Amino acid sequence: MMIAFKRWLARGLFIFAVGGLLITAALQSAPVRAQEETPEAPKRLTTLTVDYTAYEWWLVRWRGNEITCRFIIDHDGLPISDEIQTWCGDALFTEWSRTQPCKLSTPGQSVQECPGMYLYFFESKPAKKQVEVELPLPSVWVSLAGCSIEPPGNRCVGTPNLVLIGEEPLPNEAIISIQGVYQGEPFTCSGNPCNLPLKPTGSEGAAIEFWAESSFGDSSQHYEGLIRVLPRGDFMSPEGASGDPPLYYIDVITDQWRGGPQASCSDTWQSFPETGGPEPWLTTPLNAADLYTEVSLYYLAAMLITNNQVDASNCPNGGLDDPLSANQCGLAAARDDVITWQNQFDEQILTVGRETGIPAQLLKNVFSRESQFWPGMYVNYKEAGLGQLTDQGAETVLLWNPDFFEQFCPLVLHQSRCDLGFGNLLTSEQAMLQGALVTKVNASCVDCPAGIDLTQAEFSVRVFAETMAANCEQTSRIINNTTSLLPGQAASYADLWRFTLVNYNAGAGCLTTAIKRTYLANLPLTWDNVSDRLEVACQGALDYVNDVSKVNSGVQPTPTSWVVFGTGPAPTGPIATLLATPQPTRTATQPSGPTATSLPGYPGYPGDLPTITPGGAPTTYP
Repeated sequence: MMIAFKRWLARGLFIFAVGGLLITAALQSAPVRAQEETPEAPKRLTTLTVDYTAYEWWLVRWRGNEITCRFIIDHDGLPISDEIQTWCGDALFTEWSRTQPCKLSTPGQSVQECPGMYLYFFESKPAKKQVEVELPLPSVWVSLAGCSIEPPGNRCVGTPNLVLIGEEPLPNEAIISIQGVYQGEPFTCSGNPCNLPLKPTGSEGAAIEFWAESSFGDSSQHYEGLIRVLPRGDFMSPEGASGDPPLYYIDVITDQWRGGPQASCSDTWQSFPETGGPEPWLTTPLNAADLYTEVSLYYLAAMLITNNQVDASNCPNGGLDDPLSANQCGLAAARDDVITWQNQFDEQILTVGRETGIPAQLLKNVFSRESQFWPGMYVNYKEAGLGQLTDQGAETVLLWNPDFFEQFCPLVLHQSRCDLGFGNLLTSEQAMLQGALVTKVNASCVDCPAGIDLTQAEFSVRVFAETMAANCEQTSRIINNTTSLLPGQAASYADLWRFTLVNYNAGAGCLTTAIKRTYLANLPLTWDNVSDRLEVACQGALDYVNDVSKVNSGVQPTPTSWVVFGTGPAPTGPIATLLATPQPTRTATQPSGPTATSLPGYPGYPGDLPTITPGGAPTTYP
């Protein structure tokens, strides 16, 4: 009786869930993951009896009106070929598909003399059928309790507990226990939530596995994570009790984290930031005011002067040294406007940094280096927006950030095409998506003040954050393909970001070659070792990384290196500063990149990461 009652509830929930699936979401922030092959998750299945209209069709021979096949479909309109072939078999389907229209040559001729077969609709009637449906599984979310997290470095004042919160989506069902393994020891909580005391782990962290058991009779999938707990202060001194409050540095890496911002790309790389917090250029501050800069941006000053936002008529040559750079007089005339302009995106940068996990300071530095905050388009280099996105950069985000692709693609192509994935689209469709994305981040606007659509520019901040996340994924695959290690096992957190910037600026070909050369030389993957092995054509990335890794980055913007695309040196002609919206008519060029396991339909599509248990045995503290 109870089982039947549960199934009745499950059926009711399914009807509600199907309705929810019809809602289409706009672009939203979501954690990004590379398209990987993961172990199949458990499924929660039930069988429903549903009402539908049955349409009966016959396949009939002209000669003698012989009914050769009767079949039922569940939709109005003509049957599709696959349905006829499935119900009637290959032989009858082939004969029917080759039948020509029946033509009578004389008035007295009968249609029964015609060869072949025809389709005949017989009737429609109400019917019932059994349908197996998949219901949502329970899940477990993770946060901290017993301490307040303080920046920098996730300082935890107090004794920390890991809180595992089970969530059961079915009504009248409940989480009956939360179980797992932490530091090699199993644990079980009979209630929900589960408070798990944390112990020091050592600098490499300790692995955790956890899941929830449901009263429905099944469990959630088994989740994995990595936890680092490092004590700080004298409170653990073996010489005696200390008056200092307990102080720890705590980092948690898991897809199920809901305890506040998590260091970006940590989950992708399985890498913790440096103890005490990441370097300043890899932080997201508490307030937008902490992103404030007063950098002398000569290119930005020139754009403001050229677009009549600053009056430099009293300066030599109208305040310009050349079309791309203000002179000292022009910079002085534009100073207040330059400062205002370079800080007007700070709130949006901070919001996007928090929502995506990409460091806000990194984003601001990249925008300063790439465009000096002028989000127009460079003609000669085909780069657009605050982060100067190219067609090839658009390909990276569409290929390596599947969550972003799934949200952006239906804005351009039909959903049925998007369901194939970027790598399985036609080359022309890929080019259309790339061009559309470059167009989307191009804030040039002939009718807007200063020739820039600021609303479009603010929207593009998220696109560039998603692009940087995609480069995290691609960098991860390059390192794994070369070393068979997770990135966090091969390099430090800060150096992984430096490698990602090389990938973003110079391309995957440059980074792959340098990583392989370093690995084959039996050297650790440090920034010094890898940067020393960049090819000559790729060494422009050195200055790029050095500039971006400063807190206040304010250097002359330089177009992204095209060495990865096999072209010559960058052109040096004048750059147009204001363009109409470009049309996505260019043919995509496949950049060189890491050797990857190919998937059907798209050579070089990212292969699968091996399943590697992160971390090692925890270090024992006294």
